[in-house]
Amino acid sequence: MIYFIDAPRLGKEEIIELIKGQPNVLFVSLSTVDLGGNHTDERIPVREFLENYDGFMLRGIPTDGSSVELPGIANIDNAKVDIIPDKNARWLIDYSSHHFTEEEHLSIGTLVIPSFLYHGGKPVGSRSVLKRAVETLERDVREMIEASPEWQKELDIHLPIKQVEFSLATELEFWVHSPTVSKDDEDLFVSQKLKEQYWKRPTGAVRDALEDTLIAFEKLGYQPEMGHKEVGGVGSKLRGSNEYVHMEQIEIDWRYDHALQAADNELFARNIVFDIFAKHGLDVTFKAKPIDGVAGSGEHHHVSITVIDARGEKRNVFTPKDMDKDFLSPLGFGAMMGILNHYESINPFVTNSNDAFNRLTPGFEAPVSTVCSLGKSPASPSRNRTVLLGLIRNKDNRLATRFELRSPYAGSNSYLLSAAMAAAMIDGMLYAKDKKAEQLYRELNKEYGEEALYLKKDRQYRSEVNIYSDFSEEERQKLFGRAPRTVYENIEIFRENRNGFLTAEGIFTDAIIESYLQSIQDNWLAELTGRILPEYIREIRELHMLHDKEPFGELDKIRWHAIHQEMVHLMKDTPLRHCLFTRVFLAVEEKDYALVSKLQLEAASRMKELKRMYSIYRKNIIHTKE
Repeated sequence: MIYFIDAPRLGKEEIIELIKGQPNVLFVSLSTVDLGGNHTDERIPVREFLENYDGFMLRGIPTDGSSVELPGIANIDNAKVDIIPDKNARWLIDYSSHHFTEEEHLSIGTLVIPSFLYHGGKPVGSRSVLKRAVETLERDVREMIEASPEWQKELDIHLPIKQVEFSLATELEFWVHSPTVSKDDEDLFVSQKLKEQYWKRPTGAVRDALEDTLIAFEKLGYQPEMGHKEVGGVGSKLRGSNEYVHMEQIEIDWRYDHALQAADNELFARNIVFDIFAKHGLDVTFKAKPIDGVAGSGEHHHVSITVIDARGEKRNVFTPKDMDKDFLSPLGFGAMMGILNHYESINPFVTNSNDAFNRLTPGFEAPVSTVCSLGKSPASPSRNRTVLLGLIRNKDNRLATRFELRSPYAGSNSYLLSAAMAAAMIDGMLYAKDKKAEQLYRELNKEYGEEALYLKKDRQYRSEVNIYSDFSEEERQKLFGRAPRTVYENIEIFRENRNGFLTAEGIFTDAIIESYLQSIQDNWLAELTGRILPEYIREIRELHMLHDKEPFGELDKIRWHAIHQEMVHLMKDTPLRHCLFTRVFLAVEEKDYALVSKLQLEAASRMKELKRMYSIYRKNIIHTKE
């Protein structure tokens, strides 16, 4: 059995022979990603693919705009969309864990081919945007280095340059639990504070599923590096004589790759994790904040740029000539400054949902503020977990220099956010191309209110301290900028700060940007009215009066009265006024999205306070009616 096909290195006949040699590979699926982050999956008989390979690779398969999320592009009156296979990507074999061939009893496989979306003959999907970003960045870096003898000397690069590679590495954090287990928020919170689970030994089905996942990643060419328990969760509990039940958080890491391939790997990794853990009887969620009050799940993105020169030597263009003296090369400083200077325009591609904002809460090492960390000194690498962007480097490995963006999560669109980062890095590197590292370092290290040529005057961009303990919320907003709290605020800040760097070299188009913003706004409203508010209503209805005729119960009555008043304010209309939830629904109908955003924040805050009030009330009850 084969698990992947290295399509870029093989010709047509070799690919066809490989597939024919796998009689249990019965289907083909063209996997593409729309602007909403949704990926396609279908089952095409492999015979159709093999009998018309050339036509299939050229024309792919047609669908319509109702199948993919491309608002404003694939409209109802012009809905034809084509899914075109990508010959320059690794193709995976997705084997079923439950479906087998009758004769050989082998797992039935589907050949998954990463693909592009086309509308009206133009590429419009997320993979196409990242493809353009990678090509543009790699071309521009080549041209900048070739035009600068000083940079050639700094980086020890001999012309001509053979290859430039924009590399990306992601990780995957997720919660896993037995279907029969219900969460206990207080138990989870206490376990997290005590760090009882972080990097502890997994047991039972979680151990088996984790090890099976790492084995599967190895077969698929991911080169896994590590799987371990994260800080969230409680210990496995033995139920009966030989069965454990679980409520745990897991992280899995694998090696970096070329940016487009790395984004594909991350997309398919979620499917692999879900299938394998389900096979072991476990539920998995990739939500950023599945449980309030305990650790959320991030998906940090690491980016770097390497060059192979005329001698075949590989150089990381972010690494300075003297690692004891400098943090970064001029190219590295420029790339980092580009991300920081334009993060308000990158953020909508990173933090794009209600769930994502639930994770970005101070107190959980959440990367809320646009600020970076370089390290205490070039000899002391950064590990400040409170900042948005960290410099990661290793003096013993010059190729390891990279930036870690800490804000993404599994629901972020890795294709679009990586493309936006690439566009920002290009802009910053173009600014840095005629400047020294010392000059760029001084600008990055500027104080609030200090004039700068590239970075904003009224901002500070570097911090080597805990920004949550050392600065108040007001100070953070002043120094690092106002962080959005809802999808609407994120879109509005984007529009206020938007400039031409995303579209400057054709990486994004105005149509794709507007389509994407419309998509995340529509999803924000649909989830708020269709899931979040109904869930709030369900939670309120589950709050019951618990006190009866206990002695000294007057305090309980006072507390319950306050709880009931809050419940009424949130969800019960009266002849004199609408409740808060009704006001949200009315604001949505009237398309007053600024008010919707404001009321959403108020509803979330009051629900949190209501739960706190009820917890205090309940703890004081000896005998309950439950």
